Amino acid sequence: MPTTTTTPSRPELLSALYAPIAAELAEVEHRLKTELRSDYPFVDELVRYGCLLGGKRLRPALLLLSAKAAGNRVTREHLTLATVVEMIHTATLVHDDVLDEAHIRRHLATVNARWDNEASVLLGDFLFTHAFYLASTLDSVQGCRLIGRATNIVCEGELRQKGSRGNFALTETEYLEIIEAKTAELTAVSCWLGALFAGAGDELVEQLDGFGRDLGIAFQIADDLLDVQGQEQAMGKSLGTDLAKQKPTLPIIRALELASPADRAALLEILTDREGEAPAGPRTRALAPYLQRYDALDYAKSRGQAFAHRARQRLELLSASPARDVLASMTEFVMSRNT
Repeated sequence: MPTTTTTPSRPELLSALYAPIAAELAEVEHRLKTELRSDYPFVDELVRYGCLLGGKRLRPALLLLSAKAAGNRVTREHLTLATVVEMIHTATLVHDDVLDEAHIRRHLATVNARWDNEASVLLGDFLFTHAFYLASTLDSVQGCRLIGRATNIVCEGELRQKGSRGNFALTETEYLEIIEAKTAELTAVSCWLGALFAGAGDELVEQLDGFGRDLGIAFQIADDLLDVQGQEQAMGKSLGTDLAKQKPTLPIIRALELASPADRAALLEILTDREGEAPAGPRTRALAPYLQRYDALDYAKSRGQAFAHRARQRLELLSASPARDVLASMTEFVMSRNT
């Protein structure tokens, strides 16, 4: 009889990738559940629910893998810092869902959809402040300082993106600067902290910081591609929010750059039309012929792959190890994902 093979799901692939740090990541998960609780029932329900929305645990995994790859050890400080970066990431997601008016994340109702915007803003604040409290419990202040600076850059990037809404003259360079700040800064500092607290030298710490930065940029480009061509049911989160909020992303920037005057006018009409259509659906379908005509999706994918490739090259200073192999595999994972 013919042998049939089943393609692993994305969670299964991640589980396999995380094998070298499975025990440590389980400890981080335990710490998250221990820290994210309250004696007050409403608050307890809210923070526990928020913990479910973080998803892939990519940032704590990068921190732990960088620690093992750079210093072959994971310390108590690493576990605390991994918990901290996931809290901060979750806080940004909760606030993003308010800004985007999103209703689904990780196949669950967002906090703003299940409760309201007030609950979401306050939950995000709770997560931010608790993360910084937890970071401050370490003997060294360096971790808290680096995380504080990175979080400030993330918020600045979000503000820059807010300021760029409706600016369809935004250049690719400006777009890359924004996503480096709002997304890649946190993946970069995760890798930096992993290497630094494992006792790695300055050159290796810098290379892992660059690895996390390039990986984060590739991840965000892939995410922006999914926003215009993904399926909500498969992804388990609201799509088309960038289009609805008039955020110029790389496929849109590329199509507008190459479009003929007539096509550019048609694109701008689609992009700026606010007449009551769903975020995903008609607008995405209307854009599709233009994105295809100017190879905008393929171009964006190639740019993401270039950043992923550069991230992989930055690992050359590391000695061979299972953790290093996983970091290299992540450069392929971020560009091949569909959820």
